[in-house]
Amino acid sequence: MRQLNAGLFITLDGVTESPEKWQFDSFDQDMMATMASHIDAEDTILLGRVTYQDWMPYWPTSTHEPYASHINTSAKYVVSTTLEQVEWGNWNNISLIRDNLAETIAQLKQQPGKNMGVAGSPTLVRRLLQANLLDQLTLMIHPVIAGSGKQLFDQATTLRRLKLIESVTTKSGVSVLTYHPA
Repeated sequence: MRQLNAGLFITLDGVTESPEKWQFDSFDQDMMATMASHIDAEDTILLGRVTYQDWMPYWPTSTHEPYASHINTSAKYVVSTTLEQVEWGNWNNISLIRDNLAETIAQLKQQPGKNMGVAGSPTLVRRLLQANLLDQLTLMIHPVIAGSGKQLFDQATTLRRLKLIESVTTKSGVSVLTYHPA
C-alpha cells in the first residue's frame, strides 16, 4: 500500500511560509540528496490551495530541475473547498479534491504506484496530521529564526504524538527529522 508523506522546510521558530527568503543559503548537497530521495519515492503530489495558486503560474513551464520534471509529470491533487476547477498548463494530470478527503486518500493509497507526497502546503499538512492521514512527516529544520510568518502548528492544533525514525544533520546545519505517527 502506498504511503502519504510530507516534507517541509521550517525555521527554528516553526515558520514554513516563504522558504525562498531563508532556506537557500542552507541548501547544500545533503539537502539536494534528501530532496532527490523524496522525489524518487513518489509519483503523486498533493497540494493545498495556497501552494497550488502560488506554484501554478511558475512550475508548468519551468525548466528548474530536478523538480520541474517531477512535478509536471506526476499526478497532482489539489485539496480545496473554495476552488471550482484546477489546471496545470498543458499538462492534463491534475484533479481537485473538494470533500471526502479521508475517503479519497484511502482510495489513492490503494492504487498501484509509488508513494504520495505533500508539496509545501503547511495548512494541508496540519489537516492531514489532525485527521491521522499522514504516514510520514519530514521536517528540514533550518538554522534560522524567521521572526514572523505562517507557522506549521497553530493554536488550534491538538496533541499529536510522533515517533522519530531518522535524524540527519546536513553540512550546512539543517536538521532533517523524519517522523511516523506514534
